[in-house]
Amino acid sequence: MDDAVILRTEGLSKTYGNGPEKTVALDNVNLQITRRKLLAVYGPSGSGKTTLLFLLSGLDKPTSGRIYFEGVEVSSMSERRLSRLRRNSFGFVFQNYNLVDELTVLENVMLTMMFEGKPGAERRDRAEELLRRVGIAGKERRRPSQLSAGEQQRVAVARAVANRPELVLMDEPTGNLDQENSQQLMRLVTEMVQGEGTTCVVATHNLEIVNEAPSKVVLKSGRIVSS
Repeated sequence: MDDAVILRTEGLSKTYGNGPEKTVALDNVNLQITRRKLLAVYGPSGSGKTTLLFLLSGLDKPTSGRIYFEGVEVSSMSERRLSRLRRNSFGFVFQNYNLVDELTVLENVMLTMMFEGKPGAERRDRAEELLRRVGIAGKERRRPSQLSAGEQQRVAVARAVANRPELVLMDEPTGNLDQENSQQLMRLVTEMVQGEGTTCVVATHNLEIVNEAPSKVVLKSGRIVSS
């Protein structure tokens, strides 16, 4: 396997339901994701983008095909091993942020590090550093609901990279943002990819993101039609 490839798929397919109710979400997807790069997965709603991210992250199982992360097949891993892999190696940014409003902004970013058992001082220092880098310094003690949509998404990015994951998966991260905030967020993501040495996969229907991404694939009806 090419050392530059961090994740790859072979004949990846996913169907839901049976018989006449069967829906093909992904159909024979073969993909290679290069280490420390930003890959944009473009397609309209229903093209299979979110399904692909869920399969790559181990949050869902493929109907057929295989997924390899750093040369190890993950598509047949037990849930315990998958959970450990997600916790140690993957970060997630969702369209709806998924921040915990009962926690402060600082506590949200510290959360994944707490699960890893990192010392409190280390968690705080890392979280404060990331919040400065994403432009949220001075708002650490606010609740997520007290921030704008763009600010919440910045916090979500900081949380996703807090554990220094090897791969960050982002599902329509600019879907709830206006054009200016979308551009700012993607500049931030690009800086994070370069500064943290992280690989990032962004599922989007935003053509501006696709045009600026160094690598891209286009999904249509569950199949890759361009790369």
